[in-house]
Amino acid sequence: MDPLQPLDSQVQEEIKKKFDQIKKDLEKFKDLLLKDYKKNLVGVVLLPPKQPDKNFQPLYPGEKPPEIDKNAIDVLVLLSNPADKKVNKYDFADRVSIEAGKMVKGINDNIKPQVLLLDELKENCFDGKYELLRLISVGVTIYDPKDFLAAIRISEVHKSMVLRKFDKYIVSYVAAGSLFRGDKKSNDIDVYVVVDDTDVKRMSRFELKDKLRAIIIGQGSEASRMTGVNKQFHVQTYILTDFWESVKDANPVIFTFLRDGVPLYDRGVFMPWKLLLKMGRIKPSSEAIDMQMDLGEKLLERTRGKLLSVVGEDLYYAMLNPAQAALMLYGLNPPTPAETISLLREVFVKKEKILEDKYVKNLEEIRKYYKDIEHGTLKDVKGAEIDRLLKGANEYLQRVKKLFNVLETRFDTKKLKDVAEEVESSAKELLEFYETKSNNIETGVKQLAKDKKISKKQLERFNELKNLKKKLNKAESQKVRRTARIFIKNVGENIQRRKSNQIENSSFVVNYGNKTSRLYLFEDAMFVVEEDKENKTVQKIEIKKKEFGDAKKLDIKEFYDYLSEAKSPKIGEITEKHLKELEKLLGSKISIRVAELNRNT
Repeated sequence: MDPLQPLDSQVQEEIKKKFDQIKKDLEKFKDLLLKDYKKNLVGVVLLPPKQPDKNFQPLYPGEKPPEIDKNAIDVLVLLSNPADKKVNKYDFADRVSIEAGKMVKGINDNIKPQVLLLDELKENCFDGKYELLRLISVGVTIYDPKDFLAAIRISEVHKSMVLRKFDKYIVSYVAAGSLFRGDKKSNDIDVYVVVDDTDVKRMSRFELKDKLRAIIIGQGSEASRMTGVNKQFHVQTYILTDFWESVKDANPVIFTFLRDGVPLYDRGVFMPWKLLLKMGRIKPSSEAIDMQMDLGEKLLERTRGKLLSVVGEDLYYAMLNPAQAALMLYGLNPPTPAETISLLREVFVKKEKILEDKYVKNLEEIRKYYKDIEHGTLKDVKGAEIDRLLKGANEYLQRVKKLFNVLETRFDTKKLKDVAEEVESSAKELLEFYETKSNNIETGVKQLAKDKKISKKQLERFNELKNLKKKLNKAESQKVRRTARIFIKNVGENIQRRKSNQIENSSFVVNYGNKTSRLYLFEDAMFVVEEDKENKTVQKIEIKKKEFGDAKKLDIKEFYDYLSEAKSPKIGEITEKHLKELEKLLGSKISIRVAELNRNT
């Protein structure tokens, strides 16, 4: 069958039915496995069909390669070790293999289960046999409760990308972390890539590490997208020289990595180190031991510093910022930290009487801690003291939230009044722009909608905003303000768009000599803007009672300022007198394009 030719619809239907039946059979097989071996069942995967061995070499004359059963449905059953340490794990795997063979007899004789322990899969990797990993990665997952098969799939895809990109520079690609250790719970997938930097001469090792890390992590994100694996996929990149230094320095992370890691690809670097560690031949130097000892003291000191930071920064600002926000909501300018405490007491405790003084004292206490730490007079703080301060801070924040509710209720009416005034002002500006003669704003806005100068939706918004003085709850108030913002914004856009159209309709293209300019004609002024120059210049002639003033040069910014400040620029009619003034200004006979002229005559 030619794979490039589309399948006949009848053939397609037959294939679909066959696959659906196989899927049902495999689900039955999986359910039987779960019934007896749920605690040990790591995964079940349908492997791709076996292919002829192209590298087959006969051991004796006439030996033929083994025949391949084209109807065989190869299924891998992956198991963890038995919980009972007394049970030989290989005997256990053999027993499950025999039972699995019996299970498929009653389902589908073509299903060929292959039972494998996780330890055996890892041993394959230790021996440099990676073919089964590739088959798992392209197989169809039937059961994968811990996402172990998903981890193999994403790792294999990412490994292929990395090897294709960097080829000989990748010395090891190693899976590690809780998932590959076989832990009961695992939230992510961890892989480590070791890159040979000993032959790199064109850039520094730091630059190499930085560039490689960015590319390889980017490929990790692409592998996640391609495979659809939901677990977090973490990629760590090491250059070979740094890795060796970490081994010599007895870095605990590297030792754990060597002990628990499983190579998915290795060019004779990772496995020798792993075996040497297992044999006790990799031992930390005396310098490394001293460094680890010093590190303990440094970490303890850093912990003390973090505890001080919790009090001196985190708690202080957690209490200070809401207090400043409450004062701003009250209508005051943002106060400095030093002013906040006194203003809090003066405004809310003494004047408004809506806050108890003990909460101000809480803030005073935490500020004193902050200052003592800042000045170095306080160098240690106990855990019990932090617990007490945390409890006080929590009570303080709950009280400030109640204060906010009081302030929002009190000032909401005032804010809505301001919104109503802004809406009314925008509506008046709209009526003025369109020169709508109406003594009533509501009637004028309705007329604009009727004349299709504003949309029906904009009229609906205006009607929603007519009665803003009534009391609203918080949700209603927020909705009204949002509607008001949209109304005001749309009014501005409407005016600007119409003004732009008016300005465009007031312009003409003027040809004189070998030059071209654009003429903008209004009732009170005429502007000539040169079009040929990169840095445009403008000449303005004022018009008063049809008398023309002298030409005055402006820069382009002044011209745009004139256009923006004009509320509704009124277009003037072009006359013979205008043409003569232009010829006088430009010093040449002029012509105006007929298409442009027809627009306003």
